[in-house]
Amino acid sequence: MLLPSGTKLNLAPVKSSEIPPEDKLLQAGRELIEATLKWKHTKDYCKGVVRGYTAPKQADDEEPWFCRASEHASVEITFDEFWFGLGINKPEHERKFVHSIDHVVLLKKLSDRAAIWNLHYKFNPPISNRTFTVLQVIHLDTSGERKSGIILSIPVDVTADPEMSKAELKGARGRYVAVERLQELENGKTEWRMATSSTPGGSIPSFVAQASIPSTVANDVTLFLKWYNSDKEYFKKGVAKDVQEPALSTPSAAEPISSA
Repeated sequence: MLLPSGTKLNLAPVKSSEIPPEDKLLQAGRELIEATLKWKHTKDYCKGVVRGYTAPKQADDEEPWFCRASEHASVEITFDEFWFGLGINKPEHERKFVHSIDHVVLLKKLSDRAAIWNLHYKFNPPISNRTFTVLQVIHLDTSGERKSGIILSIPVDVTADPEMSKAELKGARGRYVAVERLQELENGKTEWRMATSSTPGGSIPSFVAQASIPSTVANDVTLFLKWYNSDKEYFKKGVAKDVQEPALSTPSAAEPISSA
């Protein structure tokens, strides 16, 4: 999808040697999220908690886009707790509630807010395991009256980098692009809005994969909240550290992290 700033966000992998500037990517992410406010509302999920939206596929889009949005009262979960779970070492945290993720590898830390990750998804036969390599750029804005945070993920091709390529986990190669925004609202709630386009790769027909994506992506909200409610003490300790930008240095680069 071509954004007003001239940046494209789509499933075409970016070479690890040609990654655009972080600020340029973050601006494109903000523009994409703002664009979702005008997308067509299609269906509600998770007993009405999650609203679903779609956008027409543009010429440079390999697959359609889907957006989900949900609002959460502070008595349910605070913005800071949301940010700790999603904005701090996101792939590491994601495997705690997306149970098909069995390993993640930090391939390379680029800065305090950007890193290249490899995520491995394990499935039961006959579905092959999947591997996704993405650049994630994350930014928390606390300068205004209400906090907001952006988490951007784009597919990356690391084949030209022997060290990163060797550390990638094996599986059918899938690709996804996603932008998530956490934002404090005037009513005191936190909105979690996500726009994504993806392909699982391998031999799964596109129409089969695309049919299941909206409900799967929407259900991530329920899974995240279930994880939060099962381990509030972990979130409490994480928030207490008062981290303002994502801590990407917890695992060592190219070190696989197994699921618990």
